[in-house]
Amino acid sequence: MSHQRIIELRKLINRYNHEYHVLDAPSVSDGHYDACMRELLQLESEFPELADPYSPTQRVGGKVLDGFKKVSHEVMMLSLANAYSFADLQAFDARIRKDVGDIEYVAELKIDGLAMSLRYQNGRLSLAATRGDGEVGEDVTHNIITIKSIPLHISEEIFFEVRGEVFMPKAAFEKLNDQRRNNGLELFANPRNAAAGSVRQLDSQVAASRQLDAYLYYLVNAQSLNIHSHQQALKYLSSLGFKVNPLTRVCADIHQVWSFIEEMSAQRDQLPYDIDGIVIKVNSLEIQSRLGFTAKTPRWAIAYKFPADEVMTTLEDIFLTVGRTGKVTPNAKLTPVTLAQTTVGYAQLHNEDYIRNKDIRIHDKVLVRKAGDIIPEVVASLPQLRDDTSAPYHFPKHCPKCAQPLVRFKDEADTYCINNECPARIVEAIAHFASRDAMNIEGLGVRRVEQLYEQGLIRSVEDIYFLHQKKDVLVTLDKMGEKSVEKLIMAIEASKSNSLDKLLYGLGIRHIGEKAATTLAARFETMDQLMNADEEQLSCVREIGSVMAQSVVLFFSQRPNHHLIDVLRSVGVNMEMTKKKAEKSSFFTNKTVVLTGTLVQMTRSEASDWLSRQGANVTSSVSKNTDLVIAGTEAGSKLTKAQSLGVTVWDEERFMQEVATLEK
Repeated sequence: MSHQRIIELRKLINRYNHEYHVLDAPSVSDGHYDACMRELLQLESEFPELADPYSPTQRVGGKVLDGFKKVSHEVMMLSLANAYSFADLQAFDARIRKDVGDIEYVAELKIDGLAMSLRYQNGRLSLAATRGDGEVGEDVTHNIITIKSIPLHISEEIFFEVRGEVFMPKAAFEKLNDQRRNNGLELFANPRNAAAGSVRQLDSQVAASRQLDAYLYYLVNAQSLNIHSHQQALKYLSSLGFKVNPLTRVCADIHQVWSFIEEMSAQRDQLPYDIDGIVIKVNSLEIQSRLGFTAKTPRWAIAYKFPADEVMTTLEDIFLTVGRTGKVTPNAKLTPVTLAQTTVGYAQLHNEDYIRNKDIRIHDKVLVRKAGDIIPEVVASLPQLRDDTSAPYHFPKHCPKCAQPLVRFKDEADTYCINNECPARIVEAIAHFASRDAMNIEGLGVRRVEQLYEQGLIRSVEDIYFLHQKKDVLVTLDKMGEKSVEKLIMAIEASKSNSLDKLLYGLGIRHIGEKAATTLAARFETMDQLMNADEEQLSCVREIGSVMAQSVVLFFSQRPNHHLIDVLRSVGVNMEMTKKKAEKSSFFTNKTVVLTGTLVQMTRSEASDWLSRQGANVTSSVSKNTDLVIAGTEAGSKLTKAQSLGVTVWDEERFMQEVATLEK
């Protein structure tokens, strides 16, 4: 009898959850729901042998993990190409129609949350995983089962994968920040950050308290279920109990898509959740299959991103920061203002000319936006709102950190502190050495390095490798307990085995970025051979010009840098290029390729990475040695030069055809 009642209560509560959280049509009172939940909790307590990890009682959380397990996605979770205008959408539409003729689209809201993959086995939720890098994510099932709109059971007892977006409603976000404010805790910047932080909690009770929600929008392998369109797949998901966003529209053409975008743009602020754009997908699944994928994105879908908002605020002050190379960057201190759902109090001003050309002054009213929805920038000052006390800004002549004279080199826009002993330069140089793209020493960010520098524990890059001798002092520092110190020491030790290219980039040689460091390491293979190379030998390396060559020779000619290399070698830091397994050969193998203009289906960076994996040498300038130029829209002088030299030129469509062929 008890077993039967438990099963009955679970079914009832699951039904009530679906009615309330998905259909927004509760059939019972809160009191009745609570009574059923109390009865089920009591019975499960009395009969622990009948426990079920997918009982609705588990939605309150309680499981605490030591860490997150990595999960490989059986089908990659790809990102979407972006569009920023109607012209971009027309270009996307034209490419598709050229390949497949007339089609219809489904337009749906781009929820600003965290992408999630849900797997069901025999009708039960078996795994919830974050997107991660698209190939490998993290198992967050213990937190996802606390979201009441996500079904723990479905009627189809087959292997089933569905994807969607976990988000935090605006009301839940405001309530959470009110609680944190009252408790003296740091506030979340926006609902997306709050949702992501909640999903990555090791304690599921925390996630359960955050009132997360989810919309599902993609059924993996829908065609195997005899489903023929994206619209049909969404209806099928809804019939199984998944929450599908009702603000989705089938559009006969790209003009109807644009009408939907305009309509949703007007309603955006009134929605109970954040959106940052509209996703447009080809409706027919058969045509989706024919169009296929690029290396990073589906060719049958695109995300229209809303334009960056501009807001007015006051520029309270201008201050300078000094980087590892000595480059001095002016920054604006602003009266805090809300921009794209985050509070913005600072913005970069780039250089002296930027301030002068825009006539930006302290105490000005200025317009601020987020470049690419990420980096705050001052768009313009508003001189008509100035008073008579306003005066032009004069760029300082001395470094704000070491008080030494600043220098602006001929034909350069940037200003530099050339004092090698400047504390700001030292801190930034050490942090750069430890950064992810260099030696990847987790736990040695700028703030931590600054703290260690101020305590006299670290004064140069080589000091990193002697921190293990100072454990007793490290554990006494703020936010540096024994566990943190142990992790830092382990990360430092692990960095010793990095390849030469990582070390070379970490050294921070002027003009030598990540790609140039890889090129040099691959060509010379060992640190000794590179250090002994002269300017002529370096200049002969493809993509290493005379300026880079001079910079490398100058760096290794200086005695302190020789000492640094000797110390790093003595503590066991690897000084050789680690041979990578060769990629299979392709049309692009050993070809010199130049990218120019705007690409829509891949970013330039994605295209460059993809070409490099195919064995191509991607360069930035066109010469007689160039084998191929890939020209997007608004290609300029590089395209003209390629045509004058008779270099083969492909448009984006031709390039994507080759990508599709090689990705099969």
